[in-house]
Amino acid sequence: MFLRIVADSFGRRPRHKLLTGAALALGMGVATAALSVSLDVGDRLAKEFRSLGANLLVTPLADSLPLEIGGVDYRPVNAGAYLPEADLPKLKTIFWHNNVIGFTPILEVKVASTTPRWSPASATFVKPAADGDAILIGAWSNHPVALPEAGKLITGLQQTNPWWHVEGHWFEDGAGECIVGRAFAERNGVAIGSPLYLATTSSDGLALKVTGIFTSGSSEDNAVVTSISIVQQYIGKPGQYRKLYVSALTKPEDDFARRDPKTMKAEEFERWSCSPYVSSIAYSIKQVLPGADVRVIRRVAEGEGAILTRVRILLWLVTGAALLAAALAVGASSAASVIERRTEIGLMKALGAGSGTVGFLLAAEQLLLAFVSGGAGYALGIILARLLGEKIFGAAPEPSLIVFFVIIALAAVVTILGSAFPLHRASRYEPAPILRGE
Repeated sequence: MFLRIVADSFGRRPRHKLLTGAALALGMGVATAALSVSLDVGDRLAKEFRSLGANLLVTPLADSLPLEIGGVDYRPVNAGAYLPEADLPKLKTIFWHNNVIGFTPILEVKVASTTPRWSPASATFVKPAADGDAILIGAWSNHPVALPEAGKLITGLQQTNPWWHVEGHWFEDGAGECIVGRAFAERNGVAIGSPLYLATTSSDGLALKVTGIFTSGSSEDNAVVTSISIVQQYIGKPGQYRKLYVSALTKPEDDFARRDPKTMKAEEFERWSCSPYVSSIAYSIKQVLPGADVRVIRRVAEGEGAILTRVRILLWLVTGAALLAAALAVGASSAASVIERRTEIGLMKALGAGSGTVGFLLAAEQLLLAFVSGGAGYALGIILARLLGEKIFGAAPEPSLIVFFVIIALAAVVTILGSAFPLHRASRYEPAPILRGE
């Protein structure tokens, strides 16, 4: 009988039900879109942030302390210790191996300004910049790395330095090719396709074919970049590198992430190490690369964290505003409905229904409306989330069953809260004055 009364009452006054349901569905639709994007925004933005470059720097632990002024490292690039290139596949064995999306070993060497004895007429020799010798940088371009387990990773500068704009094309690893910085090319008159000879005090010269001219916006614009294997052979350091840039997907650091792991209890350390903080990933890398010092590039990591946190706050504010608007709309519609049904409520009480029964009946009607509107709002929100995802991130978030249940629960809570005062007022009506028409 109770369900029959609820169903019959739900079908009456369709205009009020339609307006209330529409307001609730719109609010739940916005909440669905915001929650879907919020759950997906972390990974999406983290991948977008990788265009900012690597966020971890690995150097030899036995190396000299860096001398940095204004973010520029003034250490001699030829000095210091080296790390074995053979250990690099171990980066894909750490706990957060799926978060390590790219890494590039770097080997830098200064090229002296002396002219070699062997001088073909068409030779273009590297000349130093006004403030010092020219720099030759060895790195991977798009290098296949055999992983300890089955599989292969393609990584290099094209993954860790995607903001480099290359006119022409990248060099091929180990093929005697190079790319040169824009400032270097203008200073030395280097063109794409021409041979480039590197002059040193101990060699007649090393011929490289220029395949591209790149712009990085930093000191690399004054350098020559080629395969690391060529530079290793050039200076007699086979299979070794000086620096390693690692690009990893991370979550924003909080106060807990910035704590010293040495001061943590066992359960705290486990929670810290099982969270993809940039510091915990750096700690894991240090465990598999003996003799290495892993440092976080703070300007990149902190910038990513600040932007991601603000985006999530914005999404939560939009969700809160949508829920508040839905609650106000439900409250206004519920109050109007209670006023129109005063006679019905008075008659129910005159026939013996108590205040609790009347309130429960009206609440059941509102909950039924909440479930219907919540389902419609979820469907609308999925469409809106798909449009936003494709427009902003180029990929739509996947529908989530968890989000569906959360939206249904939110719709019920918003409906009950919005109609709480009108329902309380209806349960306190006295039947006699209403039936007398007062």
